[in-house]
Amino acid sequence: MATNRTFTMLKPDSIENGNIGNIIGMITEAGFSIKAMKYTQLSDAQAKEFYAVHVERPFYGELVEYMTSGPIVAAILEKENAVEDFRALIGATDPSEAADGTIRKAYAESKGRNAVHGSDSDDNAQIESDFHFSPVEIF
Repeated sequence: MATNRTFTMLKPDSIENGNIGNIIGMITEAGFSIKAMKYTQLSDAQAKEFYAVHVERPFYGELVEYMTSGPIVAAILEKENAVEDFRALIGATDPSEAADGTIRKAYAESKGRNAVHGSDSDDNAQIESDFHFSPVEIF
């Protein structure tokens, strides 16, 4: 059964390029409500833990380096069918393949600097939300 919450991170390129407000605007205009949000920066250890699922992949080191290169905005979003609807809103990982009107089409620079993360399943949404937020930070 689908849950109504998902997790997102606005990645360092979004922050560096001044797109926090634009992206949050797209998210809320799409009907998501924000249940938790913070502006923070991942440590090397945190990024390695968060992306441990990719440790055997050739891009792992570059991903960790990128995700620790500047601040991020982490958020928990709520909407009916949240995971699937948010994945549709962010678009394909490669912005050249992303549909018009998606966050990545509008703001991603490349497949590696793709503006935003979105959970790929209800289970991962919960795991990723718990990684970034304590219960008292979620409303």
